Amino acid sequence: MSADNPQLTHLLKIGRQARAQGYAGLATGEQLCAALALNRFDWLQELDYTIAEAIDLVGPTWIAQIPEAALVLFNDTRP
Repeated sequence: MSADNPQLTHLLKIGRQARAQGYAGLATGEQLCAALALNRFDWLQELDYTIAEAIDLVGPTWIAQIPEAALVLFNDTRP
């Protein structure tokens, strides 16, 4: 699955990192992707972004990865 998709692989990596340690060490776009993939509206609020702004900033290529990443992260037992 993600081995053929470097964007999904990266999104899963940052999602797992953010879930375990928070979003502080990530770049802004990564923070927004992680917040969206992990369904963390509270993080978007803390970062002072609306959902629409986050989607616009992240862009269509990365947004296309969010549904699959969210599903994997939701069912993921890895830290």
